[in-house]
Amino acid sequence: MRALPILVFGLAFTSAPLFAQNLYIETGQLVDVVGGTVRTGQCIHIVQDRIDSVAPCGATPKGARRIDWSDLTVLPGLIDLHTHLADAGQSADLALPLNTSPAETALIGAHNARVTLEAGFTTVRDVGTYRGLTDVALKNAINAGHVPGPRMFVAGAYITIPKGGGELNGVIPNEQLPADMRLGVAGTPEEAKAKTEFLISKGADFIKTIATGAVLAMGTEPGEPELTEAQLRSVVDAAKAKGVFVTAHAHGAIGIKNAIRAGVRSIEHASLIDDEALAMAKQAGTWLVMDIYNGDYIDDIGTKEGWPEEYLRKNRETTDIQRIGFTKAVKMGVKIAYGTDSGVYPHGQNARQFAYMVRYGMTPMQAIQSATIRAAELLGKQTELGTIAPGYYADLIAIKGDPRTDIRLLENVAHVIKGGTLVTPAQ
Repeated sequence: MRALPILVFGLAFTSAPLFAQNLYIETGQLVDVVGGTVRTGQCIHIVQDRIDSVAPCGATPKGARRIDWSDLTVLPGLIDLHTHLADAGQSADLALPLNTSPAETALIGAHNARVTLEAGFTTVRDVGTYRGLTDVALKNAINAGHVPGPRMFVAGAYITIPKGGGELNGVIPNEQLPADMRLGVAGTPEEAKAKTEFLISKGADFIKTIATGAVLAMGTEPGEPELTEAQLRSVVDAAKAKGVFVTAHAHGAIGIKNAIRAGVRSIEHASLIDDEALAMAKQAGTWLVMDIYNGDYIDDIGTKEGWPEEYLRKNRETTDIQRIGFTKAVKMGVKIAYGTDSGVYPHGQNARQFAYMVRYGMTPMQAIQSATIRAAELLGKQTELGTIAPGYYADLIAIKGDPRTDIRLLENVAHVIKGGTLVTPAQ
């Protein structure tokens, strides 16, 4: 892969973090996502990787480095709950994931992680990779400080039926695919349970199931159920025994209802959700993670680049109706958290979805909350992530202007701090 030497050079020599351990950040406006308000004149004291205090600005604490962001708006680091960092990306070439080696996939993932972090997303949930466990390796490399990237929660592989929406279909016979591309393939509840336990033992933080067909998988239909309710329940039960959540890729209403009844924590996409499924989600407290931006990207770039017509057709059949379902979910008060399906479109553009969420029913503050405090709640990390408050991880971003009046300002982040470390240069 010719680009790899350049990629590695870039990782070594760009975006070098400054390892400050005691910072005093002077803010212009501070977004309080808990109260849904904005405060002025506040300073944030960071010690090591946590926030020590948030209070009206005063003298710089002894030993701290004062950083002047008094002309900027400061928010919690953003969270994207539907990414594919550790993957080769989407293109017209169906064989790309197969022809990209595990080592190449990991290096591509390192690049994706860096640009995602620089875009202000300090935490992500990576919801699956064709090369199983590559996401675990990337998470471990980030945690060890070998590569810059967001805090990652990873699935390890897709739990999917043979030739289902989580398989690489249409390239070679699936039985001939490398073993690492079929780690989650399961045909029975017993196999689904075993695969779940295996992935958790190998470092998966949550489990991703494929409850319906997919838009971007050959030979599957988004509205058709795949994993049965019994299979989904076996995964949920096995994961619960290990203290792990389960999410379900589910476009069609039948698959969504199967997943809710089985006890999953969240539904990805929910493109064809109906009123009954919306009511079920609200009653059960099931989260929706709806990627309402990337349908436009697929239609535009996919058409220009010659993506398979099957992909384009299924995308057209799901994009507008998904947005209608999103608007209904917002009005009904169904739990919604931020997730974009980055990897389908270029990484680092994750914030482009905010404008769509506002267009289809959320207030700007609700959209911000979906990618901060609400996303942290879905992760079960609401006491550590998603808020600027004492004891929380020091994950911050700074932007110019007020996102309450122009949500697209979040697409241009000026500064990023992750875990007390300056990712972008301070002023």
